[in-house]
Amino acid sequence: MPKSTQSYLDVAEIKQDSLVLKDGSFRAVVLVSSINFALKSEEEQKALVGAYVTMLNSLDYPLQILVQSRPINVDDYLNELQDRAHSQTNELLKIQTQDYLDFVREIITLGHIMTKKFYVIVPFDPGGHSRPGFFKRLLSVFKPTKVIYMREEVFERAAMQLEKRISNVLTGLSGLSLSAVRLDTQALIELFYATYNPEIAQVQKFGKVEDIQVEKIGS
Repeated sequence: MPKSTQSYLDVAEIKQDSLVLKDGSFRAVVLVSSINFALKSEEEQKALVGAYVTMLNSLDYPLQILVQSRPINVDDYLNELQDRAHSQTNELLKIQTQDYLDFVREIITLGHIMTKKFYVIVPFDPGGHSRPGFFKRLLSVFKPTKVIYMREEVFERAAMQLEKRISNVLTGLSGLSLSAVRLDTQALIELFYATYNPEIAQVQKFGKVEDIQVEKIGS
């Protein structure tokens, strides 16, 4: 039997806006806006770097910064422009809309239009376990998947500690003039769906979590 994709992932469960890893540790993912550092004045750049250093020094746990680049599917936008061009009653506006449509299409043919998203991953390990090495994680792929059953009170305590860390990170990011928001359960699932199915995700959107029926083993 072919291995399921899930057997290659460190994630055991997505619950209450948190990732529960197979080693019992937790992760929260924060979506962060961006700023154009190059357009800032020298004084503003120094202030941003200083605020960033201050934020990192205030933390006693590691952070992971993830940048994802994805091509933008503008087919819907182009179709909408085409419809507008056809429906224009003013001949001048129709010509201008068609010229703009041709301009956008020309840009697309010159190169891929990409979008970047920035994420900060906040960790919390209730047991303080060290992360297993690469070869140990690789060997675990070929072993039967173990399902983690975590007591609710343990989960709630860990979630509370993770929430405190997120609050500190959000405060630090706001000091950098960055907007940030924690991904909820729906957004986390969509993130993994788009990450591991980049082409399919462009044309087939992921549904609502509450609308997905999961069959239990043995039912």
